[in-house]
Amino acid sequence: MVQARMDEARRELMTRLQGEGYAVLSGAQAGAALTLELAGLLALRESWERLPRDAYLRDGGHYRSRRHSCYMFTPASGALEAVTHRAHWQPTSYNALHGGMQRWFEPIESEVSASPAWRQLLSSCGGLFAQLQAVSRWHIEAHQFRIDTTGGIGRPTPEGAHRDGVDFVAVILMGRRGVSGGETRVFDVRSSSGVRFTMEEPGSMLLMDDARVIHETSPIQAQDQQGVRDTLVLTYRAAGFQAPEPA
Repeated sequence: MVQARMDEARRELMTRLQGEGYAVLSGAQAGAALTLELAGLLALRESWERLPRDAYLRDGGHYRSRRHSCYMFTPASGALEAVTHRAHWQPTSYNALHGGMQRWFEPIESEVSASPAWRQLLSSCGGLFAQLQAVSRWHIEAHQFRIDTTGGIGRPTPEGAHRDGVDFVAVILMGRRGVSGGETRVFDVRSSSGVRFTMEEPGSMLLMDDARVIHETSPIQAQDQQGVRDTLVLTYRAAGFQAPEPA
């Protein structure tokens, strides 16, 4: 009975992604559809307290901290492996503000990267996306983000509405406290149709087909004192990691 409910949740999720190009899930829905042990995943939240400051913000802000690591996932075998630490790079066509430069962030802590819940999440999302797009291997970039209100406001997406230049994106809310705002907007790339919502429940997720939708999240403001919004962003790309063209 439990397995039947999980299978049905996964079918419903795939139908939503195929139909709309995105899906918003509560923690319970994500756990059922992706066979996740959410308690183990949310137990990793304390690592967000140790994220180094992002030194590459071109708007002069100091509101973002992050770590970044890369992995490869083979759907046929279920093998997930970390790759040698590398820079994060995007073309300016996808990120007009921070594109075109190699950004070297500190890697995700080894205890986090090796945890069963972390590996389960990356593998489960990779398996789901492989059912939507045939692929031999996913190139995954994982980003731990903390946006805070030290300077009054924090900008989760300083580059504005954008695509990431990958195949699929997963955004997981790890937690938020002491803030207002942070409304997420997802719109069809071919029209003005879309949705607006605010992720507030730890473990809730947004899954997107990056070729079909654009997304952004509005600034956060402090309520009574400094607040934070913690997310994990995973990107899946079949055609290798994004990198500058060789000279």
